[in-house]
Amino acid sequence: MKWNYEKAGVSISKGNNWVDIVKTILSDVPPESNVIGGIGGFSGLYRLNDNQFLAACCDGVGTKLEIARAAGKYRGLGQDLVGMNVNDLVTGGARPLFFLDYIACGKLNTDVLSEVIRGIVDACSSCGCALLGGETAEMPDVYTEDGFDLAGFAVGIVDSSDVIDGTSIEKGDLIVGLPSSGIHSNGFSLVRKVLFGEDSPLEIDVVYPELDESLADALLKPTRLYVNQALKARESASVKGMAHITGGGLQENISRILPKGLHPRLDFSAWTRPPVFSLLGSRGIDEEEMRKVFNLGIGYTFIVGKDNQNSFIDLLSEIGEKPVIIGEIS
Repeated sequence: MKWNYEKAGVSISKGNNWVDIVKTILSDVPPESNVIGGIGGFSGLYRLNDNQFLAACCDGVGTKLEIARAAGKYRGLGQDLVGMNVNDLVTGGARPLFFLDYIACGKLNTDVLSEVIRGIVDACSSCGCALLGGETAEMPDVYTEDGFDLAGFAVGIVDSSDVIDGTSIEKGDLIVGLPSSGIHSNGFSLVRKVLFGEDSPLEIDVVYPELDESLADALLKPTRLYVNQALKARESASVKGMAHITGGGLQENISRILPKGLHPRLDFSAWTRPPVFSLLGSRGIDEEEMRKVFNLGIGYTFIVGKDNQNSFIDLLSEIGEKPVIIGEIS
């Protein structure tokens, strides 16, 4: 069977249409003079004063929760939650200030949720972001007894002179990518159907030939945190745009930051994919769908001019990264 996200119950196109619907609803409201830009970016900007903006965003970890529950491993979900937010926040050049979490559950299980909170605290600490607070709601009529969901909210700050909005991007600029740890936190509704559905389900604790670790460990690798790398890159003044590669894959997420009429031209052979993507492909997801849904091993991208490529690659290499040129703007 050939699988795609629609068959797994998730429609990327409907999600994009929903953003348009929200924009239409907001168009009926008088614009707020301090709001910079609009809905649909990686984060929103709000003018704090003449020289600074606040940036804010919210996100969750999706049905990766179900994989963690099946494996009994929850600590990484905390980093996933923080990463999905602060990685979005920093694409505009903002430095994260604080984070809040929202946990909804059928019944409060302190052993499980303590692991999640520990992961959140560690992740916030590693990128200089304070855990300001949160909310935990028991909702037994909405969730099963062991069911729960996670959402997070991040706020940051950026000087107006340091905002990175992609407006200076032009044809011929290069796309530089940083490796992902694996799937990160997108596409798990499709992952679960393909790997654990009724047709020949796999065992979560087995090491399969495509992998060098158990399936659980491969799927639950936490989302990488790119805050420190992105802020270091911003200091170089050669970055024209940044994109966090989440749902929609490389093409769609990079396109979000490009001026009208420009497109990313990607070389999907330029890097080595984590083995888990080979396993997914072997289970009935074709290459075109893989590119639409997953990061395929690149979790964060920068747009830089060709004249700056060598110094920029050197800068990222000096802080321990393994950057790779994965394409250019056309």
